[in-house]
Amino acid sequence: MNQPTGTITFLFTDIEGSTKLWEDCPEAMRLALAIHDSLLRQAIEQNNGYVFKTVGDAFCAAFPTAPEALTAANDAHFALLKQDWGETGPIRVRMGLHTGDAEVRDNDYFGPTLNRAARLQSIAYGCQTLLSQPTYELVRDRLPENVTLNPLGLHRLKDLNRAETVYQVVCPGLPSEFPALKSLESFPNNLPIQLTSFIGREREMSEIKQLLKSNRLVTLLGTGGTGKSRLSLQVGADLLEQFPDGIWFVELAPLTDSSLVPQVVASVIGVREEAGRTISHVLAESLRQRTVLIILDNCEHMLDATARLAQSLLQSCPHLTVLASSREAFTVPGEMVFRVPSLSQPEAASRHTAASLSQFEAVRLFIDRAASVNAEFAVTNSNAPALAQLCARLDGIPLAIELAAARARSLSVEEINGKLDHCFRILTGGSRTALPRQQTLRALVDWSYDLLSDPEKTLLRRVSVFYDGWTLEAAEQVCAGGGVEDWEALDLLTSLRDKSLAVTEQENGRTRYRLLETIRQYARDRLLESGEAESVQSSHYEYFNRFVEVTSVQLFGAQVQAGLDLMRGEHGNLRAALEWVIGNRAPNALRMPVAMGQFWYLGGYLREGREYLEQALASAADLTAELEGQTCFQIGRLASEQGDYGAARTFLERGLSCSQQAGDKRSAAGTLNSLGGVVFRHDDYTLARSCFEQSLALQREVGNQAGIAAALDNLGNVLGRSGDYEGARSYHVQG
Repeated sequence: MNQPTGTITFLFTDIEGSTKLWEDCPEAMRLALAIHDSLLRQAIEQNNGYVFKTVGDAFCAAFPTAPEALTAANDAHFALLKQDWGETGPIRVRMGLHTGDAEVRDNDYFGPTLNRAARLQSIAYGCQTLLSQPTYELVRDRLPENVTLNPLGLHRLKDLNRAETVYQVVCPGLPSEFPALKSLESFPNNLPIQLTSFIGREREMSEIKQLLKSNRLVTLLGTGGTGKSRLSLQVGADLLEQFPDGIWFVELAPLTDSSLVPQVVASVIGVREEAGRTISHVLAESLRQRTVLIILDNCEHMLDATARLAQSLLQSCPHLTVLASSREAFTVPGEMVFRVPSLSQPEAASRHTAASLSQFEAVRLFIDRAASVNAEFAVTNSNAPALAQLCARLDGIPLAIELAAARARSLSVEEINGKLDHCFRILTGGSRTALPRQQTLRALVDWSYDLLSDPEKTLLRRVSVFYDGWTLEAAEQVCAGGGVEDWEALDLLTSLRDKSLAVTEQENGRTRYRLLETIRQYARDRLLESGEAESVQSSHYEYFNRFVEVTSVQLFGAQVQAGLDLMRGEHGNLRAALEWVIGNRAPNALRMPVAMGQFWYLGGYLREGREYLEQALASAADLTAELEGQTCFQIGRLASEQGDYGAARTFLERGLSCSQQAGDKRSAAGTLNSLGGVVFRHDDYTLARSCFEQSLALQREVGNQAGIAAALDNLGNVLGRSGDYEGARSYHVQG
């Protein structure tokens, strides 16, 4: 059988539960594996297939046509089922079929098509064969008699790339009922979908997985742009089955307050604050019996706080594992450091052909990204030397390579390489010697920035004020003016994305934009240099202040969950806006934190909300009785939920006095209700009843139906605790 080329259908297989079989019956398994190998090889080769690799009990085969691959899979299953396996019991094999192009080198294949086939096979069960959409299209009109294909819907595979429509082969005589596929949806996780393919890193992933088997804290170290985040995400996706209680990705880059690190981790995992306990203790208690992997990303600016939390949780939670990425190590006991290397790249002076270059990860990444912006891009023997030199000069830094590849839309490889020569000469004063990695990346970002149009430069600088992404609407309103019209934002953002300076993500049917942290820091420096930082930050605050005013209304009605989701999606931006307005003692600095009070209360962000409100109250430059009363009410309510009843009573009494002075009946009614709850907890039923009765009267006066119901319910509780059950019943019935 000749090795297939061009469009190829790949069949990937492995034995389900083979590790346990080897442990339970090693001698019988040796014989079983030999029989398994013979049966699979026979089924593959009899159907014109080519076995190009076997690893342990896994087979990798290539077929010139999809129908031949499907027949081989069915034949192999039947042969395995007919075999008497003796001590091992039935050998059940899971199979995946995917069709596409692949590079051929040294009798092996390389490329994303193989990764897709492997991921498809990995979510199957023994005796099950899964097909991708491309393979389905090629076999659906040429199926063997009685064979059907059952659509299983869209599934996210473990490469974190686009979802795949998956089909199951249904053949008489073979099992057809299986549990839910082992795709990302089947395991608790929040791993984000990636819009580009993951290239290379097989060796690094294998080493990191081995480290995680024997170390509960592993930190990936590397400078910006080396691909630490993407690598940690991919490792997490591969390990989903080993962490049945979840793999949780925590992005720390948007944080500027280190005290919020525990809150952010708890929020991602779904843990809420509890009265009288710190969020760190609640988080530890929640994780104590759970087998969980937490991925902490971009830790360097929160190093001490992150290290303390990780060490504390690991000491309290025996089944917890932490994978962190940072530019510096935590330097805590038990930490294992893994330095993320550059992608493999050719030597600049070596003579290479198009075929020989494909073995290098940096080259494969460049080709993949260049092809995404220029469908006609191809590596030839003519441009291979320039491509080899380009990747070598970029030191295999993934972000640098992506920035350079984005220029393939309008420049040849030779031209891009020539431009690099110019920007590196400027950086080094003419020297062509190898550059340190961080200087190399800085030079590439400088070059990419200098090639932008003036409106593109302006927009890139201005969007650096956003934390954790932004929407088109936000960019139009925050970044418009002074060289950028609001209607230009979409085209400019599209251009920045095409140049790999911005990335897009789909979130609840809406497009969200963000900058990689390395690019955001660069753009932020440029914004500070431009002298626009203060005005853009002010626009950022004004936009999110209006956002909070509009969205917070939903938190008091039937759309509570929708409102919470919207505000959680902008949590990083809300924190940044609050810190700016509080730090600048701006006019009306209390309005935004007061409007966010319900979000903090319902969302469980008690400590965070209380700290922001207390800071805002202490720094307010235009404190009115009305705003002071509303602020003290929100602080008191959050303090009460924390179990800090002494502070709660102090703030609520102060807030009540201010609200009464200002004639703010709605705020006074809410404050009385909360104050009644605090004194009720201290068994002062007389004062509690008085507070609730006053609250009820004011709630009726302002027509707040929800407030009326709450006051009636609380009055019923007071009378019930006092032994007046008839009175309690009458209030509860009214409520």
